Amino acid sequence: MKHIEKLAAIRQLMTKNNIDAYIIPSSDPHISEYLPEHYRCISWTSGFTGSAGTLVITQDFAGLWTDSRYFVQANQQLAGSGFELVKLKVQHAAEYVSWLAEEFTAESTIAFDGNLASLLVANTVKQTLEPLGLKVNGHVDLLGSIWENRPSLPTNPAYLLPIEITGKSTADKLAEVRAELKKAHVASHLISSLDDIAWLFNIRGTDVNCNPVVLSFAYVTQTAAFLFIADGKLNEESITTLKTAGVEVKSYNKVYQLIENLEVNSILLDPKRTCFAVYDSIPNNIKITEALNPSNLLKAVKNEVELAHTREAMINDGVALTKFFKWLEENVATGTLSEISIAEKLQGFREEQPGFKDISFDTIAGYKDHGALPHYKAEPEFEYQLEPKGLLLVDSGGQYLTGTTDITRVVSLGEMTAEEKEDYTLVLKGTIDGSRAVFTTGTRGYQIDAITRQPLLATKRNYGHGTGHGVGFFLNVHEGPHVFNGTATDIPILVGMITSIEPGLYREGKHGIRIENLVAAKNLESNQFGDFMDFETLTVCYIDTDLVEKSILHTEHIDWLNNYNEWVFEKLAPRLNEDEKIWLRKKTKAI
Repeated sequence: MKHIEKLAAIRQLMTKNNIDAYIIPSSDPHISEYLPEHYRCISWTSGFTGSAGTLVITQDFAGLWTDSRYFVQANQQLAGSGFELVKLKVQHAAEYVSWLAEEFTAESTIAFDGNLASLLVANTVKQTLEPLGLKVNGHVDLLGSIWENRPSLPTNPAYLLPIEITGKSTADKLAEVRAELKKAHVASHLISSLDDIAWLFNIRGTDVNCNPVVLSFAYVTQTAAFLFIADGKLNEESITTLKTAGVEVKSYNKVYQLIENLEVNSILLDPKRTCFAVYDSIPNNIKITEALNPSNLLKAVKNEVELAHTREAMINDGVALTKFFKWLEENVATGTLSEISIAEKLQGFREEQPGFKDISFDTIAGYKDHGALPHYKAEPEFEYQLEPKGLLLVDSGGQYLTGTTDITRVVSLGEMTAEEKEDYTLVLKGTIDGSRAVFTTGTRGYQIDAITRQPLLATKRNYGHGTGHGVGFFLNVHEGPHVFNGTATDIPILVGMITSIEPGLYREGKHGIRIENLVAAKNLESNQFGDFMDFETLTVCYIDTDLVEKSILHTEHIDWLNNYNEWVFEKLAPRLNEDEKIWLRKKTKAI
């Protein structure tokens, strides 16, 4: 069935059910960023494969609301589908709700599937439209009956990580969550987000590409803990291990039975990470507290065992990247390399490393003007062949048993221009300023964002995405609750948090530059003026100096760059052969 035919089928069902507008979010019952194939509803309906967006369908219009990262991709993929791109002004904002409010009058019915909409999104829709007299129905699935050969839910086995890897037992983590529930005066807690559950129960799996998580729900009280997971995914040994930690394993589809029969007086739900269908199933006599999952912040603070493992994963990743960039340099002139083929080659180098499990997201290999698309993913019909000229941006990462990596590097394949060098150096200057920042305890992410942007802002340049996101420990590459961006997110930077620092600069039709390292927050010094913190850089991969315009850098930037590249060589050299050492020695030579 073509996308235009799917759209027609949905509209027929809308007419049959007296629905005037139908909303399809990019989500699943766990409000995941990356989805199992079974829940890739936007891709199936419209052809758009980006990880963020919302479809809204009426009888005379069908639109995809998404942000600037995906404008070019969306225009290409929506061609002939019957859907039009609607450009978001603010990333992640539910701007389609205001559009619906203008388009429809009282008594119109707006519907969505509550399994795919977060409580936050559902409340936004209801609170905006219902006061205008519009009807909102959050329990309508229009895709289930027309999606032929829909992929089934994944059945791959899950497994538990030993404490030697996690550094903390499930029993200890449950105790921490229960302490937070007690502080909040809440009797129980339902968890839907897969990375929170993975952290809490030290469980991993392969249910979602690039994210080592398992489809599951969890329910915790002061005296009990339940893990809802598909039958057969855990072996008897794992079930016994969880039981010893005080966790009872139940069938995945039994969670609604538990919710509908709750006998507690209060429950905590995270409105951003709980679907509306779960929320609406809770008995009316139970007080609902909407708050951040306690595990979200607990998970963000890595313990010493996790940090030690992460450092090792970064060295393994650095070895793979060194081999890749050496191979790239030696083969680009052959004319046989493409954006897709080099991404596959990089994955091959990572697969050779100890503990490798998967890539942590689809590799972004953007050559020339494709590099100016921050979330570009090469497709066979649109990819570029590489030539020995122009800039190549590679944003990639790996999932290792001992950590998660995320790194962006830009290299010149030849014939670099003065503009490319200036842009590159200013972005590098921002990466260095963010990485070497000293700040006081209690600093928020937007303050680091401002420091990192300053070299670009001073030259009237900027970038549209955030400066940094949290990163999990052998978990999701995008992790909260902390973030380095311009929003006033009231989460302090805590010791042990791992965050990316990734300023960029994008010239549409020309090139894109982003230089990204991961850093861990640590204590620096306490004195009469306060408690000070700084960052430990974790990423171990040389930063190319061919594109550096040295005159733009100050002495402290040059010193940082030279020291960083020397440190990279010292870390990686013992694991490289002689040819690779010689090549990396040249790349890390002081400027």
